[in-house]
Amino acid sequence: MEELPYQTLTQIYTLDQLAADISKDNATTKNLLKSIHPRGQAIIFGPPGTGKTFLAEHLAHHLVSGGDGLVQLVQFHPAYAYKDFIQGIRPQARPDGTLEYSVVPGRFLEFCRKAQERDGICVLIIDEINRANLSRVFGEMMYLLEYRNKGIPLSVDGTLFRIPENVRIISTMNTADRSIALVDHAPRRRFAFIQLSPDFDILKRYHAREDTDFPVEALVSVLINLNKDIKDPHYDLGISYFLRENLKEEMEGIWRMEIEPYLDEYFFDNRKSADKFRWDSIRSVLGF
Repeated sequence: MEELPYQTLTQIYTLDQLAADISKDNATTKNLLKSIHPRGQAIIFGPPGTGKTFLAEHLAHHLVSGGDGLVQLVQFHPAYAYKDFIQGIRPQARPDGTLEYSVVPGRFLEFCRKAQERDGICVLIIDEINRANLSRVFGEMMYLLEYRNKGIPLSVDGTLFRIPENVRIISTMNTADRSIALVDHAPRRRFAFIQLSPDFDILKRYHAREDTDFPVEALVSVLINLNKDIKDPHYDLGISYFLRENLKEEMEGIWRMEIEPYLDEYFFDNRKSADKFRWDSIRSVLGF
């Protein structure tokens, strides 16, 4: 199997550094970390642009820092299957040109085997976890996620397997794709859920820190009014689109090419609401 891209972080990444990077206070950051440990796995969920992957990566780097642990990111999609994540039978060419069908480990099994060689915490980040059929992808791992101290035979080759104690799973879930209410009950019981909503204070602090001279208060006002019109926190517009040093130069392109298509999709049956927030309608508010 092809070697997977693993990350290590041997230097210490302190709680203070983590809190500063994710723009949270230390108490909130500690609570985020605590939510991962009891079960060993958590899902960070929220609407687009709230920094879910950013948060997952930084939490993972803190957890593995200073040791010999690993971080790896896997992105789920609708075609993702048990054979990709756990194990499956795949054809492999022999030297004589014929095929043999071997049991090949998937991403999670391979990650766990690497983790067994380490003493430090190892974190698997699953991006967009809700885009796959979780019960089919995880299979008997659903049992092991709940009973971390037990083993179970794998369905393909019958090997007894248990999740190493040092493995943590941090996942992200875009609620604009699928609400938590639509996630099967089994994963909902086994994962801690961390909610992210648009945090406009982070946006303000970023532009103040970077001294961008962008009219961020006016932008926040537009975003608040837009999210009021959306009327569904699962679809709120987040702030990560606008965390850019050159936002003044890039703003029109971001709004026309990223925000307007999102609004057209959400307000597909209400053109008047979409038109209220087109670039030509809000540019004067932002001083353009």
